[in-house]
Amino acid sequence: MRFPQTVAALTLGTLVLALPCAAQKRAVLNEPEEERIREAQDPSERIEVYLDLLAVRLGRFDQARQQPVDPKFDQASFLLELLGEYIALNDELKTWIEDHYQRNEDMRGGLRKLVERAPQHVLTLRGIQQQGGPHSEGYSEALQDAIDQMADTIDGATVALAKQTKKLGELKKQEKEDVKLAKERAKEEARRTKQEKKERQRQDKKKTVPGDLPED
Repeated sequence: MRFPQTVAALTLGTLVLALPCAAQKRAVLNEPEEERIREAQDPSERIEVYLDLLAVRLGRFDQARQQPVDPKFDQASFLLELLGEYIALNDELKTWIEDHYQRNEDMRGGLRKLVERAPQHVLTLRGIQQQGGPHSEGYSEALQDAIDQMADTIDGATVALAKQTKKLGELKKQEKEDVKLAKERAKEEARRTKQEKKERQRQDKKKTVPGDLPED
């Protein structure tokens, strides 16, 4: 899967990969997870929440695939479902980044965390791919999708972080210049006001002649 449109346009040679059916659905979250997402309205904070949820799904998948084969339990479907959850969460993360990137909202903190933490996900997924397992044939395609999409997320986030660092850095510089200019204008206005006050006092003194009192 390619990174959402705006940020994906910043990366060259990104291939569009089809999502498995499981990833077309919204990720299933429990109540505490939904609460965490609702409360994380700051763009960077929401990115970190998604990273935590992705780590939980990846951990569950890694543990489940190592369980002994049980003919009474459809382990292959369960593993595929867990991978679908991981892919769906990644897709939601990309959509979040895309939306707030378009709004020029500062996500540098969250993007840095993503670039730092997400590569370990790719390493873990590739390690699982290399190890194989009794059910690996059933989820191999979804596993490759998960690897490709997370790698794409990292690439897109890296470019978005660089762009935001440059753009918001320039905005910060302009803001400092604006503040400096505003201070200079305020100082000039205070100086002018002081001069005008002195001039009015001087004119008032001219109008008042000592000893020139009104007659009874």
